[in-house]
Amino acid sequence: MQELHDAPLAPLTTFRLGGPAARLLTATTDAEVIAAVREADASGTPLLVIGGGSNLVIGDKGFDGTALRIATKGFELSGTSLELAAGEVWTDAVARTVEEGLAGIECLAGIPGSAGATPIQNVGAYGQEVSSTITEVVAYDRRTRETVTIPNTECAFSYRHSRFKAEPDRFVVLRVRFELEEANGLSAPLKYPETARAMGVEQGDRVPLSAARETVLGLRAGKGMVLDPEDHDTWSAGSFFTNPILEPAAFQDFLGRVHDRLGPDVTPPAFPAEDGRTKTSAAWLIDRAGFTKGYGSGPARISTKHTLALTNRGAATTEDLLALAREVVAGVHAAFGVTLVNEPVTVGVSL
Repeated sequence: MQELHDAPLAPLTTFRLGGPAARLLTATTDAEVIAAVREADASGTPLLVIGGGSNLVIGDKGFDGTALRIATKGFELSGTSLELAAGEVWTDAVARTVEEGLAGIECLAGIPGSAGATPIQNVGAYGQEVSSTITEVVAYDRRTRETVTIPNTECAFSYRHSRFKAEPDRFVVLRVRFELEEANGLSAPLKYPETARAMGVEQGDRVPLSAARETVLGLRAGKGMVLDPEDHDTWSAGSFFTNPILEPAAFQDFLGRVHDRLGPDVTPPAFPAEDGRTKTSAAWLIDRAGFTKGYGSGPARISTKHTLALTNRGAATTEDLLALAREVVAGVHAAFGVTLVNEPVTVGVSL
């Protein structure tokens, strides 16, 4: 297991931000992951687990403890059942399932990060969420000090949330198991209107798997959501804020504010959510509050391609990024009474 001291963490994140770790371990096997976690827990050393770094905002002072980078490998396919090691590159794994003719995660193409992070955030995009195909998550339980297999029904999946996110200091994901679908080379039914429109089909239709993947990659690239080292518009964590889900009374208040600010004929995006609640669009809120594409004059700005992405223009600090995020949160709340919630995990800092 590789060990470094006073190790830079910024290169391990898609933001390219954050100070160093007092100690950085890179584990390439499940046994090494477990050994590193047990050692940190036994000594009382703070532990930061890093996968692909695509959902991470690390403070400029860094992390005074042990950072554990999970670099395990493993892609095991048996029929339609798939097992991925936590360190597998997610977008590569999606590409391989498409090559194998299996449907279920093709619309999650281009999402940066590692396979082990997907159940934590219940990663989703373009009408698919991993919770619909995950069957089990194998994790190390720091409370019981043993490896456990957690079925989907016990993962408490919801919108961009899970049991693993709710208990961030308890579980370290080792492997993720999926059940995919063999549909004669076709995708799962397309659920997202934008994807269906881009392909010239109706919602619910199936299309060739490779075409679905390529279409999603194109849509993501057009929004700066596919990593490109040469393009600062992709130096981000993807969507920085989750779409707000509002209780009935809060949604009515929101509608009133929209009409007061933008006129009675303006209708904001609204989608039914659980328990009678309504989900609206964070991107719409940000844009209509005055934070348009490219907003900002400093080293951290809103992407020129998508208002949901906050970006490092190459010379930003984490504080620059957070200052922009706080400005957006305050502006949206002042305009519409809705408080945006950050999607990336923050380390040593907060909004």
